[in-house]
Amino acid sequence: MIKQILCLLLTVFLFTVFPADAQQPTKAPRIGFVDPSTAAGTAVLLETFRKELSKLGWTEGTNVTIEYRFSEQKNERLSALVADLVRIKVDLIVVTGMPLALAAKRATTTIPIVMINIPDPVGAGLVASLARPGTNITGFSSLSPELNTKRLEILKEAVPKLVRVGLLLPPGASIGQDLQLKEIGPAATALKLTLEEIQTHSDAKGLESAFQTAKQKQVNAIMTTSTRPYFAAKKPIVDLAVKYRLPAIYFQKEFVEEGGLMSYGVDYDDLYRHAAVYVDKILKGAKPADLPVQQATKFEFVINLKAAKQIGLTIPPNVLARADKVIR
Repeated sequence: MIKQILCLLLTVFLFTVFPADAQQPTKAPRIGFVDPSTAAGTAVLLETFRKELSKLGWTEGTNVTIEYRFSEQKNERLSALVADLVRIKVDLIVVTGMPLALAAKRATTTIPIVMINIPDPVGAGLVASLARPGTNITGFSSLSPELNTKRLEILKEAVPKLVRVGLLLPPGASIGQDLQLKEIGPAATALKLTLEEIQTHSDAKGLESAFQTAKQKQVNAIMTTSTRPYFAAKKPIVDLAVKYRLPAIYFQKEFVEEGGLMSYGVDYDDLYRHAAVYVDKILKGAKPADLPVQQATKFEFVINLKAAKQIGLTIPPNVLARADKVIR
């Protein structure tokens, strides 16, 4: 009898301390974040992404883990980096740029993918349509090809005697680069500008050689195609433009904040904030197939008058008046 009473008391104790319906600890989801540039080159945008996630209730190291992968500007590593994230079974993958988005699409049809900075996701076969992606992929388009045309127009207005423009672009073909060239060539012709394509890697030696080539070809100004490796190398590119006294327009405001002359492009902080919102939705159960691919809606035109003075350029008042931000 005593033994039965003890057993009963033990049972009551166990149910009191460990209720039958007690929730088991939930495993923190893992996000894979893969970028074609470097950790340092992506730091500013990554901080924006993390801050927005935190506002939505996801704190890195507490209730979410982020697995970072950077290709260090080596495109041949992209597929392996994505494959590694698939192998460790992350819950979601965030990718930046067309080559990475295509690599992710090849790597998995089940893990949700949020893409950032994709010029033409439908044309590239990444999604069925912007409104209904229909796959495990969704995200944000940056309208890169069309914006290059606008940059050329601004450059022509800012440098009235402009005749020849040096266009920096990475070696080798890619869908993203081809789309940009398809737009910018006719735009240059319409503006009666000669476009000098200068292929260069984003390392210090390659960039120095590219600017030397630009001078030899007697270009009057510089543009770069929109690509992550050039964003990571923004400081040396800006410094070289000053060194060779070449007006330049860039695709992100961060170039101007580093001392560059002008930029016109998507507000990438805004894109990364929106990417965090999509990550939040998916982690809470939404399906990428049902989340429309959104096109960038916020653009910025920034001018740095200090940089203009350094190269002896006077920005026309009509151009200055259109700037969203002027650094004096």
